[in-house]
Amino acid sequence: MSTAYDDLLSFARDTQALASIAGRLEWDQETMMPKGAAPQRGHEVAALETVLHARRTDPRVGDWLVAAETADLDNEALAQVRHIKRSFERTSKVPAKLAAKIARLTSEAQGIWADARAADDFVAFAPTLEQVIALKREEGQALAAGGDVYDAMLQDYEPGTTGAEIEAMFGALRPELASLRAAVLDAERPHQLTGTFDEAAQMKMTRKLAKAFGYDMQRGRVDKAVHPFSSGSGLDVRITTRTNPNDPFNCFYSTIHEVGHAAYEQNIDRRYLLTPLGQGVSMGVHESQSRIYENQIGRSRAFTGWLYREMRDAFGDFGIPDEEAFYACVNRVSDGFIRTEADELQYNLHVLLRFDLERALMAGDLLVADLEAAWNDRFLADFGFAVDKPSNGVLQDVHWSVGLFGYFPTYSLGNVYAGCLHEALRQAVPDLDSQLAEGDTSGATNWLRDNVQQYGGLYEPREVISQARGAAPSEAPLLAYLKEKFTGIYGL
Repeated sequence: MSTAYDDLLSFARDTQALASIAGRLEWDQETMMPKGAAPQRGHEVAALETVLHARRTDPRVGDWLVAAETADLDNEALAQVRHIKRSFERTSKVPAKLAAKIARLTSEAQGIWADARAADDFVAFAPTLEQVIALKREEGQALAAGGDVYDAMLQDYEPGTTGAEIEAMFGALRPELASLRAAVLDAERPHQLTGTFDEAAQMKMTRKLAKAFGYDMQRGRVDKAVHPFSSGSGLDVRITTRTNPNDPFNCFYSTIHEVGHAAYEQNIDRRYLLTPLGQGVSMGVHESQSRIYENQIGRSRAFTGWLYREMRDAFGDFGIPDEEAFYACVNRVSDGFIRTEADELQYNLHVLLRFDLERALMAGDLLVADLEAAWNDRFLADFGFAVDKPSNGVLQDVHWSVGLFGYFPTYSLGNVYAGCLHEALRQAVPDLDSQLAEGDTSGATNWLRDNVQQYGGLYEPREVISQARGAAPSEAPLLAYLKEKFTGIYGL
């Protein structure tokens, strides 16, 4: 290896270490930070972002990159250089003052959003959202350099994709999902969970589930937050969940979902620790892991049989007569407002709504003053009933308050990827159901570790899925899986 490459990677490791500290501040803000500390935290985050921006745009990085690109490097080193170059070129386009402004505003905006959500008052949040959008649009224009602003923003979450490509994929999903949804909602409803479930017992069960899916508690922890999330990489990967005394599935499946994210980070090859390769390659691939853990594995007939027995032991008789009825209950399709609580069949319709709205916001075709009405109109058209309050509508997600424009479509892209991976997994592990029926997820999680997770950022996003599947990504496996599953449950 060249001296320039060694210097470049050493510098990148220190930058990544500082970024990890920034991530820990965000975790603390969501879980333990005193509410009154928000203004100070905004200054802290902005100061750290200023340091990170300076490092990511340091002229020495450019010099090292030029020298490293002419050296004789192996595939891993070339991948490291590719990531560092992409970050350097993108970050260099954004003025340091703008980056600090965005970091400070979005840190403070998170608390303003939380208060507005609790008060069901979109008007109270709208001025802050307008400021966030203005700064993010300014950033997007700098990154796009005359091109499409939304496409430029997508590159932070799913490198190599465009809004037009996602629109085409979503266009293929929407009519199929709408048709299946209509048929299912006309069918007889399965049992619905009723009663109350002790929240301390839920947290005990949630830690058991995390371990069952391979989450290493020596390198992680489970806490509660308003919006469940996963944070960190390598040797420190933390997750959060939430409890509801009337809906333990919210807690359990939020946990399994976040464990999918966390397991991805924990299972990346240790050689890549604190380097650009030492984290998930994209949010779409990341979401494929969380969704396949949560849905194709966690909501499968085999695994829900095991979960039913565990829940009976933990909570006693809760009114579901047998494992088959429990499987249908877990996968019950019903009207609801909340994306994170949506069933597999309707989840993507929630994402498609957000994708279209945020794309319009970034293009300037939709004003913040009209956003709540636009959301409510689209929701009524897609789901057939009206939003009752902002916390069930435009204020339900944290993403826009923290400036994550371009993030939402990766949720559905992750579902498409998960469909592809599930198809390949079933072929590779033919006795998977017999394992899952005993609560043993290792056949599935080991296959995902070996075929996706261990590589971290070594390959480009679509390349990871293509190699694991043996074919290019397609929405067809996801649609086939959903049709087979829900026509079976609902006797269509």
